[in-house]
Amino acid sequence: MAITSANQLELLQTAEAVAREKMIDPNLVVEAMEESLARAAKSRYGSEMDIRVSIDRKTGKATFTRVRTVVEDEELENYQSELTVAQAKQYMESPSVGDTIVDEVPPVEMGRIAAQSAKQVILQKVREAERDRQYEEFKDRNGTIINGVVKREEYGNVIVDIGSGEGILRRNEKIGRESYRPNDRIRCFIKDVRREPRGPQIFLSRTAPEFMAELFKMEVPEIYDGIIEIKAVARDPGSRAKIAVVSYDNSIDPVGACVGMRGSRVQAVVNELQGEKIDIIPWNEDQPTFLVNALQPAEVSKVVLDEEAGKIEVVVPDEQLSLAIGRRGQNVRLASQLTNLDIDIMTEEEESARRQKEFEARTALFMETLDLDEFFAQLLVSEGFTNLEEVAYVELDELLVIDGVDEGTAEELQARARDYLEAQAKAALDNARSMGAEDSLIDFEGLTPQMVEALAKDDVKSLEDFATCADWELAGGWTTVNGERVKDEGILEPFDMSLEEAQNLVMTARIMLGWVDPAELESDAEDLEEEAEGEAEA
Repeated sequence: MAITSANQLELLQTAEAVAREKMIDPNLVVEAMEESLARAAKSRYGSEMDIRVSIDRKTGKATFTRVRTVVEDEELENYQSELTVAQAKQYMESPSVGDTIVDEVPPVEMGRIAAQSAKQVILQKVREAERDRQYEEFKDRNGTIINGVVKREEYGNVIVDIGSGEGILRRNEKIGRESYRPNDRIRCFIKDVRREPRGPQIFLSRTAPEFMAELFKMEVPEIYDGIIEIKAVARDPGSRAKIAVVSYDNSIDPVGACVGMRGSRVQAVVNELQGEKIDIIPWNEDQPTFLVNALQPAEVSKVVLDEEAGKIEVVVPDEQLSLAIGRRGQNVRLASQLTNLDIDIMTEEEESARRQKEFEARTALFMETLDLDEFFAQLLVSEGFTNLEEVAYVELDELLVIDGVDEGTAEELQARARDYLEAQAKAALDNARSMGAEDSLIDFEGLTPQMVEALAKDDVKSLEDFATCADWELAGGWTTVNGERVKDEGILEPFDMSLEEAQNLVMTARIMLGWVDPAELESDAEDLEEEAEGEAEA
C-alpha cells in the first residue's frame, strides 16, 4: 500500500471515526498513525535513522522527514541520525552543536507486514488512550452511586456495564445471597478506582456503609443541603443497620426527616437494600449519651467510660440483657462500630457482684498492709480510698472527715502507709538490681522502683534499652484484627501509664542520649501548628 496513492482524507476520516467510537481525542489517533507510519519508514530506510511523520490535520497529507542532529566530533556515534559541525556546513551556513537538519524523504510502500505492524501500533495507542479516559472519568466519581446493567456473572462476581466502562461487584460486596441475571439494572457504590496495566479497575460495592449514607443523601434533601449530617454508619448487610444523624437547624428533627412522611424516605432505602432494617439514631457529642441512643431499643441503667482504653461499660437491667446484646450479638456489635468503642455489657446484678468483690479486695488490702481491723478498713474504702498511695499522700483533712478519725490517728495511718510503700520500693529496687538494671535506668526521672523492676523483668535494663521502646509497648494499646479490637498489654500498663506519658518519657530518654535534637522537635512542632492553623483558615 502506498501512502501517496491512498486517499489522503481517508486518514483523517478514519481517525475521527475511531475517536468518536472510543470517545477519545482525534489528535491521539492521528499521533498513533504518525508513529505507525514512522515505524514502517524506519523498516524501509533503516532503524538507525530518525524518521518522523507529520499528518496535516486539514488535508490528511502525510509528510516523511529525516532528522539529523549536529554533535561534537568526538561524540559522533550514529552516522544516520547525527553529523559533525563540518558536515553540517553543506546544509547551513553557520551550524552549531544542537542544531537539527530536516530533510524530506519519499513516502514508503507499506507491505502486508508493515501494514499489520502499523495497525497494531494504532490499536495499542487507542487502547491506552481509552484506558486513560476511563480512569480520568471514573476516578472523580469514586465514592458515589452509579447505575448499571448486569452483563454476566463470573465465579460469584458480577460484571456491570456502567456506560463507558465495566465495573466488578465482588461476591463479598453483594448483599446476602442476592443474585442477578444479565440485563438486570443494578445500583452500586463506587468503592475504588485503580489504574492497572490491563486498564482501569472499577470496584463496586453494595455492602459498604457509605452506600447507605449516599442513598439517604439521595432520599433526604436536608442531608444533601447540609442541614442534616450523617455522622456514622454501621451495617450488617442485608440484615440490620444503624445510622447516626445530627441536625444543624434546631427546628428540624434529624430522625423524623430521615424517616419521612409515614416512613416513605427510609422505606425507599430499605427496599434498595433488600429489606435491611435500619435504626436511625440521634448523634450526640457526649459519648455515653450517644451510646445509650445507639443501644436502642434496649434501656441502659448506667454507663462507665474509659476514654484512654477506648472501652465503655454498660449496665442494663437483667431483663434487658438479651435485647441489648441482640440476636447473635448484632445489636451490641453495630453499636460498637457506630461509636468506635469496645463495649462491655453487664446486668445490674453482675455489676453489683463486681463492686462487692472490689470492695472486699480493697478492704483486705488495707487490713493487711495498714494493720487495721475490718470495720476501719471498710470505712476507708467507703470514703473512696482505693490504694495505699491515696492514704499516704492525701491531704490530712480528707482523712479527718472519716467518723472516729482524729489528727493523731490520721497521722499514724499515713505513717504506716508510707513505711509500707518505702519498704515495697526498696524491695523492688533490690530485685531490679539483682536482675541487672543499670543506674542510668534507676535514676531516670519518671520511673518508680516498681516500674524499673517491671522493665527489668522484660529485659529492659538500661536507658538505651528504654529509649528503643515504642510508646504502646510501655502503655499498651488496642489493635484491630479482622474487625475485632485486640488488646496489646504494655509493660508499664499496670501502673496506669497513659500513651502520652509513655511518649514523653521515651522522647526524654532519647534526648538525654543525644539521639534526638530538641531544636528539631521544636521546629517540627511549629510546622505542625502552622499546618493546623492553615487547615483551620481553609
